[in-house]
Amino acid sequence: MLVETFVRIVDAGSLSAAARLLETTQPTISRRLKALEKSLGVRLLQRSTHAMTLTDDGMRCYTRARELIAGWQAFESEIRGAGDEPVGLLRVIAPHAFGQQQLVAPLADYLARYPKMKVEWTLHDRTPDFIAEGIDCAIQVGTLTDSSVVAIPLGAVPRIVVGAPGILDGGAIPAHPDQLARLPWLAASSFYRDEIVLTHAATGETVRMAIQPRLYTDNLYALRNAVLLGVGAAVVSSWAVREELDTGRLVQLSPDWQASPLPIHLIYPPARFYPARLRRFIDIMRVAVPQAFGITAPG
Repeated sequence: MLVETFVRIVDAGSLSAAARLLETTQPTISRRLKALEKSLGVRLLQRSTHAMTLTDDGMRCYTRARELIAGWQAFESEIRGAGDEPVGLLRVIAPHAFGQQQLVAPLADYLARYPKMKVEWTLHDRTPDFIAEGIDCAIQVGTLTDSSVVAIPLGAVPRIVVGAPGILDGGAIPAHPDQLARLPWLAASSFYRDEIVLTHAATGETVRMAIQPRLYTDNLYALRNAVLLGVGAAVVSSWAVREELDTGRLVQLSPDWQASPLPIHLIYPPARFYPARLRRFIDIMRVAVPQAFGITAPG
């Protein structure tokens, strides 16, 4: 109990936040921390009015405590069997755009199926430090950059070239990528900046084209909104502009050509044991993500 409380304090960032997670009071959490420090004979946390930091002893204790808790969870799982119901807190990092729209429905499904679970759903377009941040898993869009993680492929999102009808000045929709160079451009800086590569859907022919974007952004919604306002053309995930294409607010440019799809993976650190809360989440995401994006699940 004392060790778990200490880990929760560090993960939550404060005694009061840990008290809320453990459904107890802050004085109780403070008493447990003091009891653990007394039993170990070391100071684990340095606290001030505005901050709380781990001491060197506290960092060693935190790392070891997480290992002990994981080991105990593994033991409990063996005793109860693999079909045990998930209980506790799942901490997930999800991409900004997908995490606030497409992935909320499967997240809600997870919480509905497992009423004893809580989820901390943090939106970041980066690979987390799983151990230091206490993260269970992350959903990553794009090329994997960390070979040390376990990566479960969830599918790949098609990308197309779009623009507002106004940027064509009444002309025909460009059919070949060579005709796109004269248009103003916007860039999704996380995936392309000064060059795009398009592939013909039927023939496999590839064209590499230099662009000079007027706007760079790492946010999908900002990119889409700028395209809607006629600032320029852009390569976007097809799911993000379905409605705008259906209503004619946007048009697909060079419709026989596409940029390379963006792979989606669920990643987590390697371990000898994976708790039920993570295993059940993976099971749901394997099915839900392809459905959410209208893509084919990996074989």
